[in-house]
Amino acid sequence: MTAKTTTSGSEFPAAKIMLILGLALLLTAEGFFGYRLRELSARQETIKADHANINNISFGLLSVENWRNQVSGIINRQVKHFKLSATQKKELQTEVEEVLNALVDKAEAMVDKKPQSLAGKIRKLVVKTFVKTDKIRAQVPAFARSIIAKADNPDQKSKLSDLAITKFNDMQHSGSMDSTLNANHALFESMYRKYHVNSTEQLNQQLDKLLQQIRVEMYKYCFGMLGCILVVLALWWFMRKRVELHGTLFIMSLLFAFILLAVGLSASMIEVDCRIKTLDFVLLGEHVMFKDQVLFYESKSILGVVEVLIKQPAIDSIAVGVLILCFSILFPVMKLSSTGIHLLSKRKLAENRIIKYFAFQSGKWSMADVIVIAILMTYIGLNGLLDSQLAMLNIRGNDLTLITTNNTALQPGYIIFISFVLYGLILSTILKYITPHDAH
Repeated sequence: MTAKTTTSGSEFPAAKIMLILGLALLLTAEGFFGYRLRELSARQETIKADHANINNISFGLLSVENWRNQVSGIINRQVKHFKLSATQKKELQTEVEEVLNALVDKAEAMVDKKPQSLAGKIRKLVVKTFVKTDKIRAQVPAFARSIIAKADNPDQKSKLSDLAITKFNDMQHSGSMDSTLNANHALFESMYRKYHVNSTEQLNQQLDKLLQQIRVEMYKYCFGMLGCILVVLALWWFMRKRVELHGTLFIMSLLFAFILLAVGLSASMIEVDCRIKTLDFVLLGEHVMFKDQVLFYESKSILGVVEVLIKQPAIDSIAVGVLILCFSILFPVMKLSSTGIHLLSKRKLAENRIIKYFAFQSGKWSMADVIVIAILMTYIGLNGLLDSQLAMLNIRGNDLTLITTNNTALQPGYIIFISFVLYGLILSTILKYITPHDAH
């Protein structure tokens, strides 16, 4: 008792000031980490949404233009680089000779047909006199070889390739399709300008690079926030006997909790990303390949989920959104605020029923811990379901290879929200021991 009296003059205010200044610096650091984490989370959502749009299956595997480009390239190469083997030339020689002989037979039959007019009789006489079908038949093999040589000429194959591609492109175009392709081109061009690239391949490389950098930075700031919380909890341990500093330390601890809650609610908690990693099959002896075809992508925070639900026209969706807003957002805010009011206020206000209810009893109505478990179970169940369903699509063969991937993952926002829930439970327990008022 004497020791307390001795230190009450100047040591306590000085200790409180030092404690407040130290925790204020730490709080500033946590706020900065939280701000950067929230900013990076939003940027990651935007970049991943752009990546999902540009690699959506509708622009790849289900795109007429994409198929046209790949198939036309195959046709172009197949025609230009087509070579006849000796056996094929021999078989083709026989086929062409049969066609030419059939034409000669048809012409001879037309000539042998009895004419009805004088002009027809004269024409028949002239043809019979000067055209000898036997000599023509004897020249059929030479004609066939000449035709085959002409068709196998590189210049002729190039012209044939250009003709085939032109007809192929003409067949693919229509008014509605042209307008769709123009809209797709406009989307891609806007993406190229946004990320300062010139092709889809460069765009994907740029986006992957940015996402990798953002992911590393996000976890750096996430662990920075957790480090600040651990420092605060360590201070509680070291100052467990400094009763005169408990009130100041508790109020500062509440401010750390508010930052955790704000970041945990606004940062992405879970993302669902399903895609076809590779589709490879053989067409006309060449490989047709599609990579990273996004089937579905979505990333949401708790605030994002609430916003989506409330904006739905269905009453049940709005009701669920309001419930999540009340029990997972408003209740935690009221609980934190009430604990501070209870500790700082005089007995009459501190023991107010509403204040005491939110400070000590509202935890059983708060759904923050329920949200944590629900998201974790959703992730486990959804991840397993997607893995099993996508695995059924996997095909590995000589002519067809289909590989799917499930990139569904929990995000740093989930870690921060869990930290808030655990940290809040610890603060509630501490308050019961340090409060000078009735906690029941």
